[in-house]
Amino acid sequence: MEFSENQIQRYARHILLDEVGGEGQARLLDAKVLVIGAGGLGSPMLLYLAAAGVGTIGVVDDDVVDLSNLQRQVIHSTASIGRPKVESAGDTLSAINPDVRLIGHNERIDAGNALALISGYDLVADGSDNFPTRFLVNDACYFARKPLVSGAILRFDGQVATFKAYEAGDNPCYRCIFREAPPPGQIPSCAEAGVLGALCGMIGSLQATEILKELLGIGDSISGSLIIYDALGATFRKIKVKPDPGCPLCGENPTITDLSAHETGDDRA
Repeated sequence: MEFSENQIQRYARHILLDEVGGEGQARLLDAKVLVIGAGGLGSPMLLYLAAAGVGTIGVVDDDVVDLSNLQRQVIHSTASIGRPKVESAGDTLSAINPDVRLIGHNERIDAGNALALISGYDLVADGSDNFPTRFLVNDACYFARKPLVSGAILRFDGQVATFKAYEAGDNPCYRCIFREAPPPGQIPSCAEAGVLGALCGMIGSLQATEILKELLGIGDSISGSLIIYDALGATFRKIKVKPDPGCPLCGENPTITDLSAHETGDDRA
């Protein structure tokens, strides 16, 4: 594709990278990414994906902006309180980069709409704040054969992983690591236990980096690994994770063959 003079200036630091160049930037402009949640993790992901020139960005969130969100959900402002998050996010992204088309899905992702939502995108990024949604998104991405970049945060800890279990090789799914959701109340949510606001920026930015790598086909995919960050200890760990032959989704004898058994919770952190 031919870039306008404005685009050459806007994306100059990408185009200078041998691993990206003009061809890679054109690929980003043609890419479509769906972000689940416009909250603590979704905010930095959306900001950096828009700035990078990802041409079509969908965001799923049925919530409105609340004052308590602003400590970490940096895509929203005080003036946005009471507005739907997808509208607030859309205004912010348009101001950052008019090249980007944002599609706001002002709804909650569930078993009835997950496959339809995901099918229109090249990659899915999960920024939800509950286990039911994480399991649903994992299963739906597996059935739709879409790469999933997943993040999670709580208090001072975060983790990031990429899942492509539909591909051959050492590519586990989320269920290979966490077989099933813990009982309700066993692990608190951010609303119950709190979270350091800047940690959301750290993990969401890591997710954005992995998304761009997957779209560009550069570097080493972290599929098959789990990255864990401890903010208080200032430490990163990268743990190797292999596919589980007994996984009920992607294992040798799967028992999960559709999304009918899923229930979901909130879509945002």
